[in-house]
Amino acid sequence: MTWIKFCGCTSLADAEMAVEAGADAVGMILAPSPRRVGIDVAREIAGGMPAGVEAVAVVVNPSPDELDALLAACPNLTIQFSGSERPELVARFGDRAIKAIHVDARGGTERLEAACELYPQARVLFDTYGDGLSGGTGQTFAWERVAEFARKRNVVIAGGLNPANVDACIRAARPFGVDVRTGIESGGHKDAEKMRAFFSAVRAADAA
Repeated sequence: MTWIKFCGCTSLADAEMAVEAGADAVGMILAPSPRRVGIDVAREIAGGMPAGVEAVAVVVNPSPDELDALLAACPNLTIQFSGSERPELVARFGDRAIKAIHVDARGGTERLEAACELYPQARVLFDTYGDGLSGGTGQTFAWERVAEFARKRNVVIAGGLNPANVDACIRAARPFGVDVRTGIESGGHKDAEKMRAFFSAVRAADAA
Protein backbone atom coordinates (compact mmCIF):
# COMPACT_ATOMS: atom_id res chain seq x y z
CA MET A 1 0.00 0.00 0.00
CA THR A 2 1.43 3.34 -1.01
CA TRP A 3 2.29 5.63 1.92
CA ILE A 4 0.40 8.93 1.70
CA LYS A 5 1.54 12.24 3.18
CA PHE A 6 -0.76 15.25 3.21
CA CYS A 7 1.54 18.24 3.63
CA GLY A 8 1.11 21.89 4.55
CA CYS A 9 -1.27 21.38 7.47
CA THR A 10 -1.53 24.63 9.40
CA SER A 11 -3.81 23.57 12.25
CA LEU A 12 -4.91 20.54 14.21
CA ALA A 13 -8.21 20.70 12.30
CA ASP A 14 -6.31 20.33 9.00
CA ALA A 15 -4.37 17.38 10.37
CA GLU A 16 -7.48 15.67 11.72
CA MET A 17 -9.13 16.12 8.32
CA ALA A 18 -6.10 14.44 6.74
CA VAL A 19 -6.26 11.51 9.15
CA GLU A 20 -9.96 11.04 8.51
CA ALA A 21 -9.26 10.97 4.77
CA GLY A 22 -6.72 8.15 5.24
CA ALA A 23 -3.33 9.86 5.41
CA ASP A 24 -0.36 7.90 6.76
CA ALA A 25 1.47 11.12 7.57
CA VAL A 26 0.72 14.81 8.00
CA GLY A 27 3.28 17.46 7.13
CA MET A 28 3.87 20.79 8.84
CA ILE A 29 6.12 23.39 7.23
CA LEU A 30 8.55 25.11 9.61
CA ALA A 31 10.35 27.03 6.89
CA PRO A 32 9.54 30.11 4.78
CA SER A 33 6.18 29.37 3.13
CA PRO A 34 2.63 30.75 3.05
CA ARG A 35 1.79 27.68 5.16
CA ARG A 36 4.56 28.09 7.70
CA VAL A 37 3.71 27.22 11.31
CA GLY A 38 5.56 27.73 14.56
CA ILE A 39 6.67 25.23 17.16
CA ASP A 40 3.51 25.69 19.23
CA VAL A 41 1.27 24.66 16.31
CA ALA A 42 3.62 21.81 15.43
CA ARG A 43 3.40 20.55 19.01
CA GLU A 44 -0.40 20.68 18.94
CA ILE A 45 -0.61 18.81 15.64
CA ALA A 46 1.98 16.19 16.57
CA GLY A 47 0.34 15.61 19.93
CA GLY A 48 -3.04 15.10 18.30
CA MET A 49 -2.01 12.38 15.88
CA PRO A 50 -3.20 8.82 16.52
CA ALA A 51 -0.84 5.87 16.66
CA GLY A 52 0.39 4.91 13.22
CA VAL A 53 0.18 8.40 11.70
CA GLU A 54 3.51 10.19 11.31
CA ALA A 55 3.87 13.88 12.10
CA VAL A 56 6.48 15.28 9.70
CA ALA A 57 8.22 18.62 10.21
CA VAL A 58 9.49 20.13 6.96
CA VAL A 59 12.62 22.22 7.53
CA VAL A 60 15.12 24.00 5.30
CA ASN A 61 18.76 24.26 6.42
CA PRO A 62 17.98 24.29 10.15
CA SER A 63 20.71 24.87 12.69
CA PRO A 64 21.38 22.14 15.28
CA ASP A 65 19.94 24.45 17.95
CA GLU A 66 16.72 24.90 15.95
CA LEU A 67 16.38 21.15 15.57
CA ASP A 68 17.02 20.58 19.26
CA ALA A 69 14.30 23.10 20.18
CA LEU A 70 11.85 21.48 17.76
CA LEU A 71 12.49 17.99 19.05
CA ALA A 72 12.31 19.11 22.67
CA ALA A 73 8.77 20.29 21.94
CA CYS A 74 7.82 17.37 19.66
CA PRO A 75 10.08 14.38 20.40
CA ASN A 76 8.41 11.91 18.05
CA LEU A 77 8.63 13.93 14.85
CA THR A 78 9.90 12.70 11.53
CA ILE A 79 12.11 15.42 10.01
CA GLN A 80 11.94 16.24 6.30
CA PHE A 81 15.06 18.10 5.21
CA SER A 82 14.28 20.17 2.12
CA GLY A 83 17.40 22.31 1.82
CA SER A 84 21.09 21.64 1.30
CA GLU A 85 21.66 19.96 4.65
CA ARG A 86 24.92 18.16 5.36
CA PRO A 87 24.67 14.36 5.28
CA GLU A 88 25.91 14.01 8.86
CA LEU A 89 23.06 16.17 10.13
CA VAL A 90 20.45 14.10 8.31
CA ALA A 91 22.13 10.89 9.47
CA ARG A 92 21.43 11.83 13.11
CA PHE A 93 17.79 10.91 12.51
CA GLY A 94 18.28 7.57 10.76
CA ASP A 95 15.06 6.29 9.22
CA ARG A 96 13.13 9.13 10.89
CA ALA A 97 14.61 11.44 8.26
CA ILE A 98 13.24 12.27 4.83
CA LYS A 99 15.64 14.03 2.45
CA ALA A 100 14.25 16.04 -0.44
CA ILE A 101 16.18 15.86 -3.70
CA HIS A 102 15.08 18.18 -6.48
CA VAL A 103 14.75 16.80 -9.98
CA ASP A 104 16.01 19.16 -12.66
CA ALA A 105 14.66 18.59 -16.16
CA ARG A 106 18.14 19.28 -17.52
CA GLY A 107 20.03 16.93 -15.21
CA GLY A 108 20.82 13.27 -15.64
CA THR A 109 20.23 10.29 -13.38
CA GLU A 110 23.91 10.32 -12.38
CA ARG A 111 23.38 13.50 -10.34
CA LEU A 112 20.30 12.02 -8.67
CA GLU A 113 22.16 8.83 -7.85
CA ALA A 114 25.06 10.74 -6.33
CA ALA A 115 22.66 12.78 -4.21
CA CYS A 116 20.85 9.67 -2.99
CA GLU A 117 24.09 8.03 -1.95
CA LEU A 118 24.81 10.89 0.45
CA TYR A 119 21.75 9.96 2.55
CA PRO A 120 21.73 6.15 2.80
CA GLN A 121 19.38 5.79 5.77
CA ALA A 122 16.83 8.47 4.98
CA ARG A 123 13.76 8.10 2.86
CA VAL A 124 14.36 10.06 -0.34
CA LEU A 125 11.70 12.50 -1.50
CA PHE A 126 11.96 13.54 -5.13
CA ASP A 127 10.41 16.93 -5.84
CA THR A 128 10.42 19.17 -8.89
CA TYR A 129 13.25 21.66 -9.12
CA GLY A 130 12.27 25.33 -9.00
CA ASP A 131 14.78 28.15 -9.31
CA GLY A 132 15.40 29.42 -5.78
CA LEU A 133 12.65 27.25 -4.30
CA SER A 134 12.91 24.43 -1.77
CA GLY A 135 9.64 22.87 -2.92
CA GLY A 136 6.07 23.80 -3.57
CA THR A 137 6.47 24.46 -7.28
CA GLY A 138 3.17 22.77 -8.11
CA GLN A 139 4.87 21.19 -11.13
CA THR A 140 5.39 17.52 -11.93
CA PHE A 141 8.51 15.91 -13.35
CA ALA A 142 9.02 12.80 -15.48
CA TRP A 143 8.30 10.15 -12.84
CA GLU A 144 9.95 7.40 -14.91
CA ARG A 145 13.29 9.04 -14.13
CA VAL A 146 13.14 7.89 -10.51
CA ALA A 147 11.60 4.44 -11.02
CA GLU A 148 15.05 2.82 -10.82
CA PHE A 149 15.67 4.38 -7.40
CA ALA A 150 12.24 3.28 -6.16
CA ARG A 151 13.22 -0.33 -6.80
CA LYS A 152 16.20 0.02 -4.45
CA ARG A 153 14.95 2.07 -1.50
CA ASN A 154 11.99 3.90 0.00
CA VAL A 155 11.26 6.74 -2.42
CA VAL A 156 8.55 9.37 -1.99
CA ILE A 157 7.36 11.44 -4.96
CA ALA A 158 6.11 15.02 -4.64
CA GLY A 159 5.53 17.91 -7.01
CA GLY A 160 2.25 18.78 -8.67
CA LEU A 161 0.37 15.66 -7.61
CA ASN A 162 -3.43 15.72 -7.41
CA PRO A 163 -6.34 13.25 -7.52
CA ALA A 164 -6.28 13.23 -11.32
CA ASN A 165 -2.62 12.33 -11.88
CA VAL A 166 -1.44 10.37 -8.83
CA ASP A 167 -2.59 7.09 -10.42
CA ALA A 168 -0.26 7.67 -13.38
CA CYS A 169 2.59 8.59 -11.01
CA ILE A 170 2.26 5.35 -9.06
CA ARG A 171 2.03 3.25 -12.21
CA ALA A 172 5.11 4.95 -13.68
CA ALA A 173 7.44 4.77 -10.69
CA ARG A 174 5.88 2.47 -8.08
CA PRO A 175 7.20 4.58 -5.20
CA PHE A 176 7.06 3.80 -1.51
CA GLY A 177 5.00 6.96 -1.01
CA VAL A 178 3.45 10.09 -2.45
CA ASP A 179 3.33 13.60 -0.99
CA VAL A 180 0.73 16.24 -1.85
CA ARG A 181 0.09 19.80 -0.74
CA THR A 182 -1.67 22.14 -3.17
CA GLY A 183 -3.40 19.24 -4.93
CA ILE A 184 -5.66 18.75 -1.90
CA GLU A 185 -6.51 22.43 -1.45
CA SER A 186 -9.14 24.87 -2.65
CA GLY A 187 -8.46 28.57 -2.31
CA GLY A 188 -5.30 27.90 -0.30
CA HIS A 189 -7.12 25.81 2.30
CA LYS A 190 -7.25 22.06 2.84
CA ASP A 191 -10.25 20.47 1.11
CA ALA A 192 -11.67 17.28 2.67
CA GLU A 193 -13.30 16.17 -0.59
CA LYS A 194 -10.03 16.48 -2.50
CA MET A 195 -8.21 14.62 0.27
CA ARG A 196 -10.65 11.73 0.00
CA ALA A 197 -10.42 11.76 -3.79
CA PHE A 198 -6.62 11.64 -3.62
CA PHE A 199 -6.69 8.74 -1.16
CA SER A 200 -9.16 6.82 -3.36
CA ALA A 201 -7.02 7.39 -6.46
CA VAL A 202 -3.92 6.06 -4.67
CA ARG A 203 -5.70 2.96 -3.45
CA ALA A 204 -7.15 2.34 -6.93
CA ALA A 205 -3.62 2.46 -8.33
CA ASP A 206 -2.43 0.08 -5.61
CA ALA A 207 -5.21 -2.36 -6.48
CA ALA A 208 -4.33 -2.24 -10.16
